[in-house]
Amino acid sequence: MPFPEQRPRRLRRTPALRELARETRLAPADLVDALFVVEGSGVREPIAAMPGISRLSVDQLGDEAKRIADLGLGGVILFGIPARKDALGSGAYDADGVVPRAIRAMKKSTPELLVIADVCLCEYTDHGHCGVWDGHAVHNDETLPLLARAAVTAAEAGADVVAPSDMMDGRVRAIRSALDAAQLEDTVILSYAAKYASAFYGPFREAAESAPQSGDRRGYQMDPANAREALAEIETDLAEGADLVMVKPALPCLDIVRAARERISAPLFAYQVSGEYSMLQAAIERGWLESPRAIDESLLAIRRAGADRIISYFAKDFARRHRG
Repeated sequence: MPFPEQRPRRLRRTPALRELARETRLAPADLVDALFVVEGSGVREPIAAMPGISRLSVDQLGDEAKRIADLGLGGVILFGIPARKDALGSGAYDADGVVPRAIRAMKKSTPELLVIADVCLCEYTDHGHCGVWDGHAVHNDETLPLLARAAVTAAEAGADVVAPSDMMDGRVRAIRSALDAAQLEDTVILSYAAKYASAFYGPFREAAESAPQSGDRRGYQMDPANAREALAEIETDLAEGADLVMVKPALPCLDIVRAARERISAPLFAYQVSGEYSMLQAAIERGWLESPRAIDESLLAIRRAGADRIISYFAKDFARRHRG
């Protein structure tokens, strides 16, 4: 109907009417928190590039697990920073490494909490690359057994979900085969299926001490110019045995989130990465953006695009404000 009969503003007039007409809803259970775990005791070390986020030692994680569960969040993903690194990232598949111990501590404290273990070598290698590095390139097929070992190690420690983030070809199949061979066939795989070589990862690399010592990751992470390739990667990983898939980063890739949502039925994650977090925090601290509205709007945009779950460093902040 033409104006004046059609008046969309009628449904915007009051908070109750806006709530009635709201199309997209976001709850704490839709968000996954991300934690950086370090060696030591009593460590709660602020990360300069990520205001409000700290590295935590394993002994802090029992209480942290309870806080996350009490907030009603949808889980946690763990990133480990070992005391020592080597060329093959052996800390990633050490059964007594920092992440397996973190998983056990969180599951002992809060068994019902969904725990996701990131599976990659970059935090554990002395060269900072996500696989076996010869000084010039990462060797794809030589990396696969190491990733599979890391996934099995995390699953044996009690991780509900393992999340390969390396972008090696064939790693989902290798991990699924290794988990099944270890009688861990119930372990879920969340693949970072469409992970771009993004400029928005900088603060994470400081937090996880994982910046490459030479070269860069454009030889294995995706070109930000490509969309069809992202959909092909997602379909390939699902065919190889992934149960869940992820798009990373989130806000710069809302078109990919939407396209994936329209094409696949599997649960879809999006990762609001460190650079997205830090730039919002910097603008909020300077008074250029209004908090919490800017935070909530950024998360709603990702959800509206089609993400079922969002990994975000804002997860606890959002949950504290939106608990039922």
